[in-house]
Order: sequence, then C-alpha cells, then structure tokens
Amino acid sequence: MIKRNLPPSASVATAADDGKMVAPAATRNTDALCELVSAHAPQRGKALEIASGTGQHICAFAKHLPDLTWQPTEIDPDRRASIDAYASVLPNVAAAADLNATSAGWHSRVSQKDLIILVNLLHLVSWQETKTLVTEVAKALTPGGRFILYGPFQRAGQLTSDGDKRFHNALIQQDPEIGYKNDDDIAELFLACSLELLEIVEMPANNLAFIAKKPA
Repeated sequence: MIKRNLPPSASVATAADDGKMVAPAATRNTDALCELVSAHAPQRGKALEIASGTGQHICAFAKHLPDLTWQPTEIDPDRRASIDAYASVLPNVAAAADLNATSAGWHSRVSQKDLIILVNLLHLVSWQETKTLVTEVAKALTPGGRFILYGPFQRAGQLTSDGDKRFHNALIQQDPEIGYKNDDDIAELFLACSLELLEIVEMPANNLAFIAKKPA
C-alpha cells in the first residue's frame, strides 16, 4: 500500500495498557460487526482479517466463533503489537502477520482461507489498489469460502449523508485517488474476480457490508 497523506480523522487510535491500542470507531462498531460475522461466517475453518488495526475486531470475532482459527494481518508494527496483546489469551488467534493486501501476489502466503474479512480500508486506498486487493482475496479463498467487506460506500454514485460527504471530501482533498468507492463498482469488481455477491447489508452509521462467496 502506498503511504498516503490521510486526514487526522481517517485512522484514530490511542495507546492503552499492556501494549494495547484503542480505536474509537472499532469500539463503536464491534457489536454490530460480531452480529454480522456470526450470521455469515462458516462455523469452522481458517479465517483471515486484512488490516486488523488495533486488534479489537478480530479478538471479538474469535470469541464469538471459537472453532475458527483466526489470522490477523497489519502493516503497522505498533498495531501488530496491539493485536498480539489483545490476542495473548485467545488460543484460536495467530500472531499478527505483516501483510500489504494492496500488493499483488500475497494470496500465495495466506491461501486456503474459508473466511476473509476487511473492515474500513477501501476508502483509504485507490481504485487500482482496491482491484488488486479483491483479486488477491478471490485467489486466497477456498472454494465456497466467504468474503465479508465492510465500510462506507457511495450508493449508485451518490454520498447519502452529510457526514459521508464531509469525510469523503476530506479524503480526496488530501489524496484525489482515494475516497468512498461506489457500491455498483464493488459489485462489478466481485463479478470480474469470480466472486458471487450474496447480499449487501445496511449497517449502522450509514455503512454497508458486502457478503460474497467463491463458487465451489
């Protein structure tokens, strides 16, 4: 992933005890995401989270779905340390791996996953990086595996809330290549990568979740 000049509101986390970091956004949406993941994830198998951030999400997922083996990934070393601090008491969470999911070829390192989750990243990367990421996800999934994608998106090319308009504008002012992606474009990208779009779920705070499957 290219190092981008993001606005301060794009990725906020503060240091807590024992090496852990706390992201307010993760604190707010963890319960809703756990409900979403529990409804759509396989009960057993191998799960990967891309851009695990502080580790708050993946550790909550691992508690809700203890029969899945979870692999967190993150490019920032301080956040990898935070993930490992959160996961130290969870036997089904591996050590955080250094993974740039916007680079080509990473699927060969983390292949045969039954579930891949990505939360709140695509608005911070370019469309070309988005295409590379989804292409690699499709290759990393097992036949029948699920991909859960969550975040803020445009609907039919439109920003549908004042908060979304402000945040999107702040992003593109810092870097015109990033910003909210369009829901229709994501659906077309899934199709191009041979992923079957099963459902688009309306989530709190005007976010969307895309549920996709790699055909068996």
